Amino acid sequence: MPPIPKAELHLHIEGTLEPELAFALAARNSVELPYLSEAELRAAYSFSDLQSFLDLYYALMAVLRTEDDFADLADAYLARARAQGVRHAEIFFDPQAHIARGLEIGTVIEGLTRALDAAEERHGISTRLIMCFLRDESAESALATFEAARPYLDRIAAVGLDSAEVGNPPSKFREVYARAREAGLKCVAHAGEEGPPAYIWEALDLLGVDRVDHGVRCMEDDALVARLAAEWTPLTLCPLSNVRLRVIDKLADHPLPAMLDAGLLVTVNSDDPAYFGGYADDNFTGVRDALGLDDETLRTLARNSFHASFLDEETRAKYLAEVDAH
Repeated sequence: MPPIPKAELHLHIEGTLEPELAFALAARNSVELPYLSEAELRAAYSFSDLQSFLDLYYALMAVLRTEDDFADLADAYLARARAQGVRHAEIFFDPQAHIARGLEIGTVIEGLTRALDAAEERHGISTRLIMCFLRDESAESALATFEAARPYLDRIAAVGLDSAEVGNPPSKFREVYARAREAGLKCVAHAGEEGPPAYIWEALDLLGVDRVDHGVRCMEDDALVARLAAEWTPLTLCPLSNVRLRVIDKLADHPLPAMLDAGLLVTVNSDDPAYFGGYADDNFTGVRDALGLDDETLRTLARNSFHASFLDEETRAKYLAEVDAH
């Protein structure tokens, strides 16, 4: 049976850079990688925490130089996503990491949107693009990046917040989120992965987010859980990522079942699948096996993914019907 239809809502396009493509782009752009082979690079995908992952994640971005590179990166992800049952993808990108390397923001956006514009025809996947700010950079840098992106806001559905969480609370970015909302963009933010439940409160109250990325640590705060359930605020969980980055020790310990029992609108996503050992359906399969989830629970998670998306109601209904028919 093919994988259940699903939306992927927490996916960093730079985190889909498989070793094979990294070496191909390195050769194309005359970039020397500090690894002798694809196997040696893949062996480096072993992390002790979020920062150890981020160090490699940013280093490998050096191979991304041109519009073609970003288009090829996105198209490779979309092909893999289709095979995993993804019907709709809302894709993060990190412009500051590329601007810091001397690239123009337009190079990044034009390249990505070239692939996304062809995604329905080539892969049968609808898409949205989400511009993330690096929380370990300054608030001023985020504002400058937003202004640089203004000519391209018709290509961007939402803003997000990612990178090193601890010590970089959402409150740092109130002004840029206010500008994004004024411009009519949706808002999401990573909160409550390594950071405390207080960061989730800030994301809700100070940034006005429509969706919380990760959010697993909400379970430490009963009042927060009650609010998230009452407001049906989506949480974009990334189970394999949580294990690889030591947020939880093993998949069998994941709070996903308790979150469902608490009435939370949780979804399952792959985060940085090239680095964390699995794409969207690999995460579904992982939680099914480790947590003993039945088929109806998996259908609930698939339905949740479309309910949590930024789709229009007509398209959402079409995808929900596909889930029910699976």
